[in-house]
Amino acid sequence: MSAVGSSADNAAAESFNASFKRETLKGRKGWSNEPEARLDAFRRLSRYNTRRRHSRLGQRSPITFENALHSTSTTLTRAA
Repeated sequence: MSAVGSSADNAAAESFNASFKRETLKGRKGWSNEPEARLDAFRRLSRYNTRRRHSRLGQRSPITFENALHSTSTTLTRAA
């Protein structure tokens, strides 16, 4: 991590927020009410975690990556 206040301090969060705004708004001026805005944000976040592929994860969604990670055996084999 870099020093507080530098441009690289929270680059990952800023990148996520920028893509969230870009993909959620998509030319919208606003929502008619708060529940509609919340539902739209929830749909976007659900898609981000379950279906959107990420290059850093080998073109897999975060949920697919985590399931594959947890399904691999972490126990050692017995020595002969």
